[in-house]
Amino acid sequence: MQNPVIQSFFDPGTFTVSHVVSDPTTRQAAIIDSVLDFDPKAGRTSYASADRIIGYVRQGGMKIEWLLETHAHADHLSAAPYLKEKLGGNTGIGIHIREVQSVFKKVFNAKDMNTEGVEFDKLFDDDELFRIGELEVRVLHTPGHTPACLTYVIGRDAFVGDTLFMPDYGTARCDFPGGDSATLYRSIRKVLALSPDTRLHLCHDYPPDDRPPHWVTTVAATRANNIHVRDGVSEAEFVALRTARDKTLGMPTLILPAVQVNVRAGRLPPPEDNGVSYLKIPLNLL
Repeated sequence: MQNPVIQSFFDPGTFTVSHVVSDPTTRQAAIIDSVLDFDPKAGRTSYASADRIIGYVRQGGMKIEWLLETHAHADHLSAAPYLKEKLGGNTGIGIHIREVQSVFKKVFNAKDMNTEGVEFDKLFDDDELFRIGELEVRVLHTPGHTPACLTYVIGRDAFVGDTLFMPDYGTARCDFPGGDSATLYRSIRKVLALSPDTRLHLCHDYPPDDRPPHWVTTVAATRANNIHVRDGVSEAEFVALRTARDKTLGMPTLILPAVQVNVRAGRLPPPEDNGVSYLKIPLNLL
């Protein structure tokens, strides 16, 4: 199988990395974890991040087959609907998004949601196979950060979402609804059972001051050096470390707007009778 062509785009505002993965033979492509720019102070969306991706796709003569999410993000809004309008493609996420929708339908009193995942074109199950052109993609269900997290494996490349970060930063938090640190540990061990030379493409990097952002590491480097889950760290040790660290973390700045948009596959809530969409802030609930 040919190796995919991978071009990544870093959004410094949310520390998010979006990936365009294409088949060099057919030029079919997928966009993974796109970003819709959002100014929370003004309540305005914009498209600079997505337009960079559109420019790259069009310049390369690619045809978008898939708009993939590794999970329903809490730190940025998805640009999938905008990209679908401009480039086509089907939206995809893990089948367990239904569990996430069930939680947040109640949180936001979102009467338009039916919690069956119908906002997405495709719900992937664990170990399911699909294609991007001639590239075979294997889906790994890797919950723990959220119940619906996926890793997309294409040969010696794996797109892990928020499950893992660079070795000097560690792993995803587990204190969101449905998160669980023991489950995350087991998911990570599943990822780290891949070939040692497998490249892990991350969704975020939060670099220390002494290095620029990076978003690619390997299974071997993670097993040797990850500060949370290197080889030799037991499940009990990880759970204790992750639980203690999560207690020190504030909530992401964009969690309330992001989640209620992303569980709808990136769509804004339905406009009200004045034609305006509104994002809700549940007071004293969370």
